[in-house]
Amino acid sequence: MENTRVEDLRNILKEKGIQPSYHRLKILKYLMENKVHPTVDMIYRGLSAEIPTLSKTTIYNTLNLFAEKGLVAVLTIGERETRYDINVQPHAHFKCESCGRVYDLWDVKLDVSGAVPEGFEISRVELYIKGICANCRKGS
Repeated sequence: MENTRVEDLRNILKEKGIQPSYHRLKILKYLMENKVHPTVDMIYRGLSAEIPTLSKTTIYNTLNLFAEKGLVAVLTIGERETRYDINVQPHAHFKCESCGRVYDLWDVKLDVSGAVPEGFEISRVELYIKGICANCRKGS
């Protein structure tokens, strides 16, 4: 959704009960136009030239609000790395251990309801696969 209109972004935030401030609109636009599962640092680098007053704290707080409202999914694929996915539909992720890129995997079975003991309630299933992507394999 490149060149996302500000009014569309406002509506997305309002539908989730989020007040559409300038920083929130810019961060949402970044997520919509950069579907690379960015980190806070990536978002900061992408927006700080355009918004000199932007802080990493503002980005963290905004992303936490977006996650709380179901607008983004929080991915903890790496031990010290948190990424954010604008696509909250159930799917798996593959992280390349060479280039660090994260790919969406849609054709992975995520139904694990028969694997948990009776009486347990599943709130979310996350599947992370690590390896070397095709691009990196070609380069080696």
